[in-house]
Amino acid sequence: MSRKRDTGVDGVLVIDKPAGMTSHDVVDRVRRRLGTRRVGHAGTLDPDATGVLILGLGRATRFLSYAQASPKRYRAVASFGVTTTTQDASGEVLERRNVSVGEADVRAAALRHTGDLDQVPPMVSAVRVGGERLYEKARRGEEVERVARPVTVYELSVVSYSQQPPEAVLDVLCSAGTYIRTLVHDMGASLGCGAHLRSLRRTEAGGFTEADAIELEAADEGRLRPLTDAVRDLKRIEIEDDAARLVANGRRLEVLSAELAEGEHLALINGGELVAVYARKGSELVPERVVAAK
Repeated sequence: MSRKRDTGVDGVLVIDKPAGMTSHDVVDRVRRRLGTRRVGHAGTLDPDATGVLILGLGRATRFLSYAQASPKRYRAVASFGVTTTTQDASGEVLERRNVSVGEADVRAAALRHTGDLDQVPPMVSAVRVGGERLYEKARRGEEVERVARPVTVYELSVVSYSQQPPEAVLDVLCSAGTYIRTLVHDMGASLGCGAHLRSLRRTEAGGFTEADAIELEAADEGRLRPLTDAVRDLKRIEIEDDAARLVANGRRLEVLSAELAEGEHLALINGGELVAVYARKGSELVPERVVAAK
């Protein structure tokens, strides 16, 4: 039996992920629609979550780590007075409590949970412990000790609050790796009434907003964005043809800008096309990812 030929397409898709699908389900759908196996995503969204999901196709897959590492913005609905096994609405109810807190209390809790925090990953996360994903252990009813991880919540604001039912709509800008369900859970614990995440939507990621995202069913080659969009959040500089030839061979360069901090990344562009991503190391720029020739 003959195998379907890979179309070899390159580029970026920004999908508005629907609820009820895993991020990998979205990747599989795009693979079938565009006839290519080389598809990856930057930053997993839970099945119940919606919003901005960045996909890279072909050569763009090698640059997705930069979008994945960038800050993310979410719109979350926190439901107070109920805690669950998963810290969100998909889990079983652990406890119900009366809620006597008001909007001012919730806003104060938001301030306490802004900044550099230590977060314990939830049991339903993909973090590996003992060589196995935590969610795999959770499916068997196991709970293990987890090491807290540093995260940063840059902004946490209360968009609205209702007393009946006791819920808050939150706008969150945070570092990669932040668990919004755990943030909500911890806010509820600090208020003494408990809380869980009722719904979640990612509104910004990798330099894209929800206004940039397209419906999954609209994904086709005509909606592909250029490779440069895989590194949209990085500083960039245009280089001449001679330098581009050196970069294509992985040559080190002198630091081109004093504004570039140690370890910071720089996208090198030639004629509007992404050539490579370099990082500062001392007085030099060293290559991290170079766009392979087709």
